[in-house]
Amino acid sequence: MKIGILSSGGDCPGINATIRGVGKTAIMHYGMEVIGIHSGFKGLMEKDFQVLDEPSLSGILNLGGTILGTSREKPFRKMLAKGDPEKPQVIKQNYEELGLDCLVCIGGNGTQKTANLLSKMGLNVVGVPKTIDNDVWGTDITFGFDTAVNIATEAIDRLHSTASSHKRVMVVEVMGHHAGWIALYAGMAGGADVILLPEIPYDMDRVCEAIQDRSRRGKPCSIVAVAEGIETPVKSRPSDYVSEIIESTTGLETRNTVLGYTQRGGNPSPFDRNLATRLGGYATELIAKKQFGRMVCVKGDKISSMPLEDVAGKLKLVTPDHELIKQGKRMGILFG
Repeated sequence: MKIGILSSGGDCPGINATIRGVGKTAIMHYGMEVIGIHSGFKGLMEKDFQVLDEPSLSGILNLGGTILGTSREKPFRKMLAKGDPEKPQVIKQNYEELGLDCLVCIGGNGTQKTANLLSKMGLNVVGVPKTIDNDVWGTDITFGFDTAVNIATEAIDRLHSTASSHKRVMVVEVMGHHAGWIALYAGMAGGADVILLPEIPYDMDRVCEAIQDRSRRGKPCSIVAVAEGIETPVKSRPSDYVSEIIESTTGLETRNTVLGYTQRGGNPSPFDRNLATRLGGYATELIAKKQFGRMVCVKGDKISSMPLEDVAGKLKLVTPDHELIKQGKRMGILFG
């Protein structure tokens, strides 16, 4: 069999480990041919690829980013908007001309949606979920999430010392447009006093009162973890808005820090390396068994798979009854 691998969407720690997991399993165990497609679906449209052999897959396990490059090309967007099928047809034609028996698509929600549409066009596709946001439906966890949480937690740990030394309120903004998983996990692990998530409405009066109450109890420094996707009544960064309201209302000196792309850059954590390796290997097993149109996923401590059509267009969001939220509230942490 001959398989193609591409990575699409934002970069993420663990993509290279996944490419290695897919490629080495395919080559060493199943005797398959493997090609790597550059720049996501854009590369498939342009036939921009390289042959992946065992030596080319060595030394990439611990590397961040993706050796294949990536893009945010969404080939079905124009078709869905204007009825123009050109890009998907080009992809199908190139898939056939390259002699591919399957296409492995490593990516987040948008990538899995595209993979499902390609599957409906007759292409053999297997998806591998990738995102630091941990918001892909159908899997308990995605690789990249653990690394991002580690980075965000370390940042919060470092902000504690400055907050304490200067008796300041420190607002730290982490990634998460629609889902607040990073803010929740890093906020709890880093000992934040207030955690604001896109999924849970918040009241700035309550936030300010909680911080003032801490000050009255002899705790003039506070940490506020904010997901970038929380709604604000003004057009500004959430951390700017939150810090300005806190300082103007409480009179406490307040500073904000935006972690930005540092959360998804750099080398993957050991957990993410192992998870990506397992997911990649399982994807190759699906191909060998000709079980196409599926996305590999994590259920408990097991790797399994589910139909791509069950994943496409859905988000896995934080729910108010999550165990971390319930435990945080028991300890006096405010979630809005």
